[in-house]
Amino acid sequence: MVNEITMLTLSPQDISAVGLSLKVACSATLISTPFGIACGYFLAFGKIRGKAVVEGLISLPLVLPPVVVGYLLLLSFGSNGLIGKFLNLLGIQVVFSLTGAVIASAVVGFPLMVRSIRIGMEAVDQSYISVSRTLGAGWWDSFFTIVLPLSGRAIFAGMSLMFARNLGEFGATVILAGNIPGVTQTIPLAIYEYTSVPGGDRMALTLCLVSISLSFAILLISEAINRKFRRG
Repeated sequence: MVNEITMLTLSPQDISAVGLSLKVACSATLISTPFGIACGYFLAFGKIRGKAVVEGLISLPLVLPPVVVGYLLLLSFGSNGLIGKFLNLLGIQVVFSLTGAVIASAVVGFPLMVRSIRIGMEAVDQSYISVSRTLGAGWWDSFFTIVLPLSGRAIFAGMSLMFARNLGEFGATVILAGNIPGVTQTIPLAIYEYTSVPGGDRMALTLCLVSISLSFAILLISEAINRKFRRG
């Protein structure tokens, strides 16, 4: 019994990794949500040419290896990258920073959010929007009073999926943000470090159990809120 309790003890570095994982996942999800809603609306209701190309570009991180995504982000946000040079002038550092971890997680999880929101918005009855327009409602009125409320479940589902995906993000994060304890080391990166050193299996298993518990809790909370949506 004592050995089991010892196995489940987290070191200060592990607690920091758990906190950083939650911080990165929350930040990436909240920052991405307005853009996810905008992209989902465009894909659901947009009628311009090239929409399939835009959808393909948004979904690309789903099929690319995360390490490839991380390397492309490194090229973009590095000191010699187009975006990196501009951010350097503003004094913003992305590579090997918490900001880089948030960006990497946001890019990898964003397609899941957009896909869920698009499906939810496509399910909105177009006749509701048409009736609102005939009654004098403008685009913003129709969006905030019809489209957004009726696709609320899909938006929340997309946020939950992205949050859960961000908790497990590894490949893109380790390339762009590195594996710096207390700065960018999230749960997956800490597990990787433990498996790379002798005697680290016990702590790796402990963090795996923490990760499983967090993910399962998110699924339960998401399901509970979805039930409230359905009752409403």
